[in-house]
Amino acid sequence: MDTDRPRLVSDLLRGATTLFTEAGIASPEADALELLCHAWEIDRAALHRHRLFDDPVPDSVSARFAELCDRRRQRTPLQHLTGIAYFRHLQLQVGPGVFVPRPETELLVGSVLAELSEFSTPDSTIETEEVRRPIVIDLCSGSGAISLSVATEFDGVDVLGVERESAALDWSLTNLEHSRLGESRVEFIGADATSITQARPDLRGRADIVVTNPPYVPDSAVPRDPEVADHDPAAALFGGDTGLEIPGLIISEAEQLLRPGGLFLMEHSEDQGADARELLEATASLRHAATFQDYTGRDRYTVARRQA
Repeated sequence: MDTDRPRLVSDLLRGATTLFTEAGIASPEADALELLCHAWEIDRAALHRHRLFDDPVPDSVSARFAELCDRRRQRTPLQHLTGIAYFRHLQLQVGPGVFVPRPETELLVGSVLAELSEFSTPDSTIETEEVRRPIVIDLCSGSGAISLSVATEFDGVDVLGVERESAALDWSLTNLEHSRLGESRVEFIGADATSITQARPDLRGRADIVVTNPPYVPDSAVPRDPEVADHDPAAALFGGDTGLEIPGLIISEAEQLLRPGGLFLMEHSEDQGADARELLEATASLRHAATFQDYTGRDRYTVARRQA
């Protein structure tokens, strides 16, 4: 390439897309676009205009883009490079020490919101005992993706996020500071989701919904993607010998946290649906277990309701 002329948008995007394709990255062009926006400190609309006219890219931006592309080629997660993970309507800040939220977990939030739609939305200007604010407890809350999505999309819910890992908790608190909650309330606490009722006995029987995206990868498994294997925290991935030991403990906690009639929702891998239903049906009060699919038609999360 002629280094005496300015680098054009087309040059940089074409080179980055080729580089990422050769590195085995699943979305090479999309990643190239996102990184160029980040390096240039512009949004997608501005980049589209520059791309339409194939404008020259400032040298400082080209240098920054090259650095980012080299790190992405080495499979540093895109979200760690930009500092942002998009989840439903949120732009979450993420980085080392926290699990990067995945698109399939958005469906879990959708089911929580569907359950919340059965509640009347409290009117803060009217004092009444007839309308009770629903309570959602998010176990293994990580970046706060589930908690904050629920709170920002349903006005008037109380959400408690429970996260054991201090680095992940810090990210969720940062994201909470930048969220507009309306009439909802969110609190994140540092605690172990597998023993939360011992640490907080006052929470027993209070939740209308308990939702969790727990660690569920078998301890002996090696994640396929380097972004996961090398960068997602092990505490957010590995769930025991079969992958369901920690989820099993969380199910026991959820049973204690839920009110009679309350709903439990848990994400899991595509081959764990039957085992998750078996764990739920083996409890004293969680019944009507049903498994739902993700965007690709694979089993992704299971729900059950607490009986009286």
